Amino acid sequence: MIEEYSFGRIKVQGRVYTRDIIVSNEGVVVENWWRREGHILSLDDIRGIIEQVRPNVLVVGSGYFGAMKVGEDVMDYCRSRSIRVFVEKSGEAVKIFNRLVSEGEKVLGAFHLTC
Repeated sequence: MIEEYSFGRIKVQGRVYTRDIIVSNEGVVVENWWRREGHILSLDDIRGIIEQVRPNVLVVGSGYFGAMKVGEDVMDYCRSRSIRVFVEKSGEAVKIFNRLVSEGEKVLGAFHLTC
């Protein structure tokens, strides 16, 4: 599904992206994904997409160096809906995302591509 990742670059289904993206089992959901507070993922940044996709698992790629943090509001929201959450540096998050998709999980992946 996600073919490769390096700092500032991710390849999904044959297409290269250089801006943050959100991906599901079906492919790219949001290109050029922005958050209100750049390096903080808040519930307002992702709630609508979670409600649209209705995943069992949320995988957050926090950047090459792990600079993006996930707000407690996101964690609480996911817990209340029995959505498992993985937060890792983006390189590791890509591996987790691909593994879960191959295992048949319904996955939503939010990837910060740089820092």
